[in-house]
Amino acid sequence: MKINPQTVINKPLAPWRRMSLLIGFVLAVSALLARAVEMQILDAAFFERQGDARHLRLVTVPAHRGDILDRNGEPLAISTPVSSIWMNPQQIDVDDANFSRLAKLLEMRTSMLQEKVSVNQQKEFIYLKRHVSPELASKIQDLKISGVALQSEYRRYYPAGEVTAHVLGFADIDDNGQEGIELAYNAWLKGEPGKKRVIRDRLGRAFDDVERIKEAIPGKAARLSIDKRLQYLTYRTLKAAVLKNNAVAGSAVVLDANSGQVLAMANQPSFNVNDRGQMRAGATRNRAVTDVFEPGSTMKPLSMAAALESGRWKPFYKVATAPGRMKVLGNTIRDERNYGDLDVGGVIEHSSNVGISKIVLAISAEQQWDMYQKFGLGTATGSGFPGEAGGRVSQGALTNDFERASMAFGYGVSVTPLQLARAYAAIANDGVIKSVTFMADAKLNQSKRIMSVTTAREIRKMMQRVVSATGTGKLAQVPNYSVAGKTGTVHKFIAGGYAEQRYLAIFAGMVPADNPEVVMVVMIDEPRNGKHFGGQVAAPVFSTVMSGAMRLLDIPPDRISGTQLVHQVEDAAQTNPDGPA
Repeated sequence: MKINPQTVINKPLAPWRRMSLLIGFVLAVSALLARAVEMQILDAAFFERQGDARHLRLVTVPAHRGDILDRNGEPLAISTPVSSIWMNPQQIDVDDANFSRLAKLLEMRTSMLQEKVSVNQQKEFIYLKRHVSPELASKIQDLKISGVALQSEYRRYYPAGEVTAHVLGFADIDDNGQEGIELAYNAWLKGEPGKKRVIRDRLGRAFDDVERIKEAIPGKAARLSIDKRLQYLTYRTLKAAVLKNNAVAGSAVVLDANSGQVLAMANQPSFNVNDRGQMRAGATRNRAVTDVFEPGSTMKPLSMAAALESGRWKPFYKVATAPGRMKVLGNTIRDERNYGDLDVGGVIEHSSNVGISKIVLAISAEQQWDMYQKFGLGTATGSGFPGEAGGRVSQGALTNDFERASMAFGYGVSVTPLQLARAYAAIANDGVIKSVTFMADAKLNQSKRIMSVTTAREIRKMMQRVVSATGTGKLAQVPNYSVAGKTGTVHKFIAGGYAEQRYLAIFAGMVPADNPEVVMVVMIDEPRNGKHFGGQVAAPVFSTVMSGAMRLLDIPPDRISGTQLVHQVEDAAQTNPDGPA
């Protein structure tokens, strides 16, 4: 039997079928409405918590580390905002078309990045790269890979680079001070991070701040006593001297004679503190503060202070140094040549080991030892610099005349360049010694008188003879200024004794000599280019730096040559041809 299709199509639905469809439709709509009411009203809090758990995050707000400034307000260390790349291993898609591009931008193999994602699946936050350039951050953000995002941080930057590296030290990638001033004043410089809640999108990017839980507290700025201009000059001159003399190393310290403030401090070799790849073991230590050496003849003015303070010696007394050598407990002490009879000042001028030995052996061991202690030998300077060495003074020398004599001309005693500079600053400051500081505010700097004004001035007069045309330090002269100083040349101490052909070249002095404003110590370690005496190698560094320091610090000349005086009179006459009013 044939069925007519038209008949089937036109045949109406049975009433019960129509009703079934209607009921099914109503039930489906009711179920959807019920579920909507449940989700939107009854379980709204639950779903909000679940959504927040996936998109609402508590993040750290980085705190700005305090700037470090020089005495004139010039920046030495600053913090700049940077981005770091992080990922959520639970959200990142290793099959993303841009995943391999991400690995390339991060300078990683794709397989290595995949493994990093795989082994950290239980974590929600992993750094991929810290402190990246803005260009790299932008490129990675443009990839729009789910689970990869940026985080704002701060990076420490040092404008002067290697010039101030040893003084400032550095902060690590988490903004914690690790060396130098950054470590010494970390609590002062480091701020307190804040906390806030943010909403992140599917890519992990924060697009809305929900709640500020704790405000970030920035660190405080620190103003150092360092003069950036003088620091550059000291560093450049020291580096040139080390290279010229093919030396192993060198250190230089410049102090304000009146306050004990460190105006400049440099070391060679140095390192670029902005390039962490240069931070080799040992390269970051500040040799001027942490390394000790035997001061050689720069010790003689300190020994002379003990002699003058004892009352046993006067500057005009004579000392017989002939024939240029003497025996003490079976050991021979020698001079460079036979100086014959010298007055006490001549012993300093010609740097006579025999002369200073006879002088100190004529006073008591206690008087000699006491003066060394007053100068701060064997103890730290009070600078607060991390790792500062205290040096050494052998107490056993009290009962051994040869050791007493050796210490008088700088053997058997060890100091740091900073310690020696502090001791010379006491002579410059008319017998008052001060603790050393790297901070611009020196109001709390402790001071103590260790010798009479007369003794300090007499020693300065003796040291002026050292820098005269006939002295060992004539290359330390500063045009138009009086200079008081002392040269030192020391055989380098090595395992098993003193090396015959390895030396330390030292110069310590002050300018202007009659009323000192600045003290400087220069130490060149093992010059190997033919010259090794302190007067040849270290004294020229002193001369160059002090010539610039007088100009930079606006210290007026105290010695004007006849030719310059004529020029000044002529200039004055041209300025006021009618003469004084």
